[in-house]
Amino acid sequence: MERIQAALQKAKQQSETHNFPERAVSFAAAIKDEVWTSLKPLKADPRQIAANRLITMTHSDPAHTHFDILRTRVLQQLRQNDWTSVAITSPTPGCGKTLVALNLAFSLANQKDCRTALIDLDMRRPQVAKLLGIREAPSMETFLKGQSEAEEVFLRHGENVAIAGNRAPVQFAAELLQSPAATAALKRMKQRLKPDVVIYDLPPMLANDDVMAFLPSVDCVILVAAAEASTFGELDACERELAERSNFLGIVLNKCRYVPEKYGY
Repeated sequence: MERIQAALQKAKQQSETHNFPERAVSFAAAIKDEVWTSLKPLKADPRQIAANRLITMTHSDPAHTHFDILRTRVLQQLRQNDWTSVAITSPTPGCGKTLVALNLAFSLANQKDCRTALIDLDMRRPQVAKLLGIREAPSMETFLKGQSEAEEVFLRHGENVAIAGNRAPVQFAAELLQSPAATAALKRMKQRLKPDVVIYDLPPMLANDDVMAFLPSVDCVILVAAAEASTFGELDACERELAERSNFLGIVLNKCRYVPEKYGY
């Protein structure tokens, strides 16, 4: 009888032990869902969305397929290398890096098993809130200094995209981006939101040293070039610098007016 009771007790302990990881995962998922549902919904201005060509938000323009292709390629690289963060920059202002970052984020919204966070870290000329028509954007400086939490700065689009704009430029941007306080703030954000992908909209590379200051904090980088504006010299200089300091995913050509027609599409 004692042997039977001992065997039953052992089986019970093993069952509880085997179920523990599953319970832990379920508990963590519940916390993540609670944080995401607590985020204020993004109320973007439809006129701004149309005027600023955020085409992946509505899929009304056939050109959204180009961003869907970019999304798939980026996701494949991230998952193959166990990466979670990607920075988007450009050689000079006016190349459309923020437009690419937002369209990539909204394209990722269709990946229901993937949660995406986009953060405006172009601290000298923030554009994310402007392109979305957000009137009361948070202060990214306050967030990076640890004076506000993710729930106070991120807005939720749908069920799986969170966006943090920025309402005002920051004077000492490079110093802030590489500060221990900013590193700690972004770490807390990842612990709270647990995003599968984090997109950082960074400033142009050749305008200042902000990108160089922040590169150690990201897994990989995309460079956005403007057709008929970005020069081969600029692209070559940026590509060499990014390849030396980070994992360079490639160049996205923006503002191209000519696209060859293939296979009837």
